Amino acid sequence: MKYTTLPHTNIKVSKICLGTMTWGNQNTQDEGFAQMDMALDKGVNFFDVAELYPVPATAETYADTERIIGNWFTKTGNRDKVVLATKIAGPGDYTAHIRTTGFSKESLNEAVDNSLKRLQTDYIDLYQLHWPERQTNTFGVRDYTHNPNDGWEDNFNEILHNLDEIIKSGKIRQVGLSNEKAWGTMRYLEESKQHNLPRMITIQNAYSLLCRPFEGDLAEVAHRENIGLLAYSPMAFGVLSGKYIKGTAADNARLKLFPRFARYSSDQATEAAKRYLKIAEDHGMTLAQMSLAFVNERPFLTSNIIGATNLAQLAENIDSINTSLSKEVMDAINAVHTEIPNPAP
Repeated sequence: MKYTTLPHTNIKVSKICLGTMTWGNQNTQDEGFAQMDMALDKGVNFFDVAELYPVPATAETYADTERIIGNWFTKTGNRDKVVLATKIAGPGDYTAHIRTTGFSKESLNEAVDNSLKRLQTDYIDLYQLHWPERQTNTFGVRDYTHNPNDGWEDNFNEILHNLDEIIKSGKIRQVGLSNEKAWGTMRYLEESKQHNLPRMITIQNAYSLLCRPFEGDLAEVAHRENIGLLAYSPMAFGVLSGKYIKGTAADNARLKLFPRFARYSSDQATEAAKRYLKIAEDHGMTLAQMSLAFVNERPFLTSNIIGATNLAQLAENIDSINTSLSKEVMDAINAVHTEIPNPAP
């Protein structure tokens, strides 16, 4: 395994992070336990979860993934071996079964306390805001369209003050963002600098061969402000395994169970994935190996969040840390990207 540190801290994390959003829906608790056992054995010390999980999010399964991790901590005593990240859900129809009050002081305190109980721990290493409260282009929306009737009011300073209180209580150690844009990221950093408030150290956004918008403004922010990308969906919901292209996907594959998750299934994304598959096979790799190695080697990456529904997938995904891409492969990848840029934003 390769390791880095969370920016502005001395917290060492593996460059492969274990994603968990299938546990409690596609995966049982026992399967989640087996994945955590294998990941830790292979040197993965960084786990990411959210109160929202498992996905698809429902009131019936709300926060079951956190409960599974908490039960594993209690069973194994491995809490001190894991850097643990979780998230508070933002407002929206998708999370109306959780709360409707966004990142208010009451919501933050409630969410942190409940996550701690479910996770059966006294502290959370990295606490993230799952998506912005304001209306902006997230979750596969390519362009920003301003809504002058958005009722949101600037509350970056208030949120950071409230997070500061929670940090001082010892319940969380560091804070980060998720599904955020360049403007929001810089506003948080500005408030942090001007008012000596907690600094957002990471940003968890979608990033893969099919989804590279981070390389725009956010890549410069990441480098100049030292805020690290935690890349999620590096396999594009399994599209970059090649199994849907080849017709080998099992009946319990994610997109067969939940076809509405079509972010990475457009005609353009499918064509790009076919071209990437050929590049991988021409160079003696699986598409999964090449896709994950591509993310692992990005200079703005802090950790690559991989997920799996079985141990064979998990082992291959973790072992991608040992794959390096040649200049020839990168040139071929970028040639496809030039012709079909960001088919799944």
